[in-house]
Amino acid sequence: MNQALSEHYTQMWTKARNSFLEGNQQTDTLLDEPGDDRYGITLLLRPDNATAQNINAFLDEIAQVEPHQYYYPLSDQHMTILSIISCYSGFELEDIDVLAYNKLIQKALDGIPPIKILFKGVTASPSTVLIQGFPEDGALERLRDQLREVFKSSELQHSIDSRYRLFTAHSTVIRFREPLLNPQKFIDSLEKYREADFGLVTARQLELLGNDWYQREAKVKLLKTFTLSAAR
Repeated sequence: MNQALSEHYTQMWTKARNSFLEGNQQTDTLLDEPGDDRYGITLLLRPDNATAQNINAFLDEIAQVEPHQYYYPLSDQHMTILSIISCYSGFELEDIDVLAYNKLIQKALDGIPPIKILFKGVTASPSTVLIQGFPEDGALERLRDQLREVFKSSELQHSIDSRYRLFTAHSTVIRFREPLLNPQKFIDSLEKYREADFGLVTARQLELLGNDWYQREAKVKLLKTFTLSAAR
């Protein structure tokens, strides 16, 4: 398991835990805003059914403690490979040449084998709860680097790494609608899952999606499904 990544997740947890106890948890004011038109395109992978069900069981338990927060349904669970165009207000798919994006991403996928991610443990930020993901080999990092390179050399609109350079393999599963009812009980419930094994995912397919900020199924449009080949 990647030690640096494990330490990063632990640091996140320590900071988030303190923020919960201090009442500095951050709520998302746009979660239930019907006028939120932020949209973008993302390359992602989906957990397999067994892993998704394990995550869902965890969410069901936490929802008993904090019933009013936002829990990602099975249909929306995902792990971001890269956000190609980060969601922003006013973006529409008609603004871009989707076929050109498909071709460029296909080029970046050359030689990339199925991506293996171990979903193990939970961490948090002041605004979210995350399932920790640990790449089993270098395929994810290699793919991200190849995507960065092909887009850097192209004239296609993109915002890769504009917010931060993505290096984790997490899956966001809870967002906060309102202040926590019982911060200590919430923390205790999460700590039970800090080392929980949710499953090892071997992703042989990736999806390029038009998506809103929350990857809600009702607003997602599948642009292309890519199949990963064996490494050459």
